[in-house]
Amino acid sequence: MKGVIFDMDGVIIDSEPIHVKLERELLEEAGGDYSKIKHADFMGTTDAQMWITFTEQFNLQLSVEELVNIKRERFIENLPQIPLVDNVLDFMASLRNIGCKLGLASSNNERAVEAVKNKFGLAEYIDVFINGEAVSKGKPDPEIFLTAAKQMGLEPEVCLVIEDSRNGVLAAKAAGMKCVGFQNKNSGAQDLSAADLIVSSYRDLTIEDLKDLFK
Repeated sequence: MKGVIFDMDGVIIDSEPIHVKLERELLEEAGGDYSKIKHADFMGTTDAQMWITFTEQFNLQLSVEELVNIKRERFIENLPQIPLVDNVLDFMASLRNIGCKLGLASSNNERAVEAVKNKFGLAEYIDVFINGEAVSKGKPDPEIFLTAAKQMGLEPEVCLVIEDSRNGVLAAKAAGMKCVGFQNKNSGAQDLSAADLIVSSYRDLTIEDLKDLFK
């Protein structure tokens, strides 16, 4: 294990409740019916992928670009309310102490990733930041994780991913990486069964647990 790649929403920041709130409000303002969609199906995918689906399903009049931009602005406005996941920075520090490179690979947009990085001082821990706008295919496609590994200067087989969504776990495994499924209660009932290990807290995850996955 030479590199660990973190998803952002639900893994570094506890943001899924805000995402749900903003998506519900915006979809219903635009003329859609939130009760007819399942938020969990879109976790790990890009905003563009999600709003393309909603636009087609509900024949929304606003363009996908307009919807994505509105959601982006509202997420930034709500960032002060979003906390870090418990113990995540301590866990990152312990990985740095054993010489691991760290990456962040989020389907969220560049502005959101930059805002989160700056708010929480993540550049102190993380070497490489990849956002959903930097790749052409969203999770469950492995492109975002392969891009992160390449920028970290590492082969996929020496990398581990921490993900809280089914789409993210599938993307990590498709990239040929080990994967820890992070069961965040705010991320809904995600199917993380394809992960190599499932935990619900960084307190339950040790460096030895991760090293064991590579034996």
